[in-house]
Amino acid sequence: MPVPVIIDCDPGHDDVFAIWLAAGNPDIDIRAITTVSGNGYLEHTTYNARVALTVAGVTGIPVAAGADGPLERKATPATWIHGENALGGPELPEPTVPLDGRSALQLIADVLAEADEPVTLVPIGPLTNIALFLREKPELVGKIKEIVWMGGSTGRGNVGAYPEFNAWCDPEAADLVLRSGLPITMVGLNISHQALITAEVIDRIGAIGNRTGAFGVELLRYFCSTYDKVEGMPEGPLHDPITVALLIDRAVATVRRAHVDVETKGEFTSGATCVDLHDMLGKEPNVDVAITLDVDRFWNLVVDAVRELA
Repeated sequence: MPVPVIIDCDPGHDDVFAIWLAAGNPDIDIRAITTVSGNGYLEHTTYNARVALTVAGVTGIPVAAGADGPLERKATPATWIHGENALGGPELPEPTVPLDGRSALQLIADVLAEADEPVTLVPIGPLTNIALFLREKPELVGKIKEIVWMGGSTGRGNVGAYPEFNAWCDPEAADLVLRSGLPITMVGLNISHQALITAEVIDRIGAIGNRTGAFGVELLRYFCSTYDKVEGMPEGPLHDPITVALLIDRAVATVRRAHVDVETKGEFTSGATCVDLHDMLGKEPNVDVAITLDVDRFWNLVVDAVRELA
């Protein structure tokens, strides 16, 4: 049976590919998409989620807007990577997919309440919406099967020296979620930097010959150009789709059980994920940490999914 999921996102180039991977693979059943401020302001990320579905010809999935900023901090979009509208590169079409009138929290609550089985949450941006849901809807937490989050890192980050962007945007939310006791898998920079967008990858996606593939090539070229400019990485890393790939095929990555804390107070490290891979602290493990990626298996899943879309 397909895995029922709610994708909570801040599109973002890599978020779009995560949505496409989920929509184009029969093993995933997207019950809802919710948006959050992160890679762009909420108005942009919400628009971009609808664009992602429109381009791919996907209908029937409700899209709802969520938090327009972190729990305690100021929204700081990643314009240096994703552009002013969070989806720089291609000309964006007017989305035909409507915006649901419910808030993200209400949509998540409705999907969980109506589901016959537990639903997996796939947050691929800051964890603000998920933290708010856990805090405000505790009666429905038992309907969450697991959380597979793109965020954090076992090593250095990509904002300052140590934090990863999604954790850095809202460390208080990340701290709340990681301490929730729910089953959590963390897909951090340490593994996403193995999913490099090579020229061969771009050629494979372009060769599919459909609208989604052509739009995707434009996204990837822009994404690689900003990564090259900002981080000296001409082959940018496609972070977010690894979360969905893990749900399709657990063999796509190895994981290690570890205790993870989120730094919320440090002057230079706020938002850093402190991953105790060697049990130095003697604390109970609370997160499955993704470590190594089967790169070929991952890209085959992405390419196959894009082929199934419009």
